[in-house]
Amino acid sequence: MKEALLLFAEKGYVDTSTKIIAQKAGVSEALIFKHFGNKDNLLSHLIKSGYRRVLQHHRGMMIYRDAKSFLRNMINLPKELVNEDPLFWKLQERLSHHEFSRQQHELFIKPVYPAIRRAFLELGYEDPELEAQLLLHIIEILWKKEANGDLSRSAELARILEAKYSIAT
Repeated sequence: MKEALLLFAEKGYVDTSTKIIAQKAGVSEALIFKHFGNKDNLLSHLIKSGYRRVLQHHRGMMIYRDAKSFLRNMINLPKELVNEDPLFWKLQERLSHHEFSRQQHELFIKPVYPAIRRAFLELGYEDPELEAQLLLHIIEILWKKEANGDLSRSAELARILEAKYSIAT
């Protein structure tokens, strides 16, 4: 699984064969098929496992305690996630067009939207729905840029967002 994650993240899903995965992992290709059936099932397993790890390690950040701390956590979540599991997020970024990958990401993010909306509502924003959509789009861009190594000043961007929403510590 480690080799598959590395290869899918670096070379892409289409350009990575089960033969190459088996060679890099030092196992037979038949063993991959025995455990996963096919390359699609291997990818699905990697994606589901990645999101399970995220939920286990970051559950505390995603719990709503109060509006300001929740928004602060959401702004800092992309950097935290990518720093903890860079290959998984690079894989997710590369596969953002892939149906299963996109569905899993939407399931992951689905409970976050109402909580962000609630935070903006509690903070008295004029259009909490629109603010929630905007912040989620920004978060989406941040984790994708972070995963690709294209974000050199993420801490400064987080401070700007915290200041914009008056939630700086």
